[in-house]
Amino acid sequence: MLRSLWIAKTGMEGQQTKLDSIANNLANVGT
Repeated sequence: MLRSLWIAKTGMEGQQTKLDSIANNLANVGT
């Protein structure tokens, strides 16, 4: 149970980091 939650949490954090970098790149292009 806890292991699957930890895996899901880790995966979500990875996705968030990827989204943040994409958003940052778009912001840099916009300026």
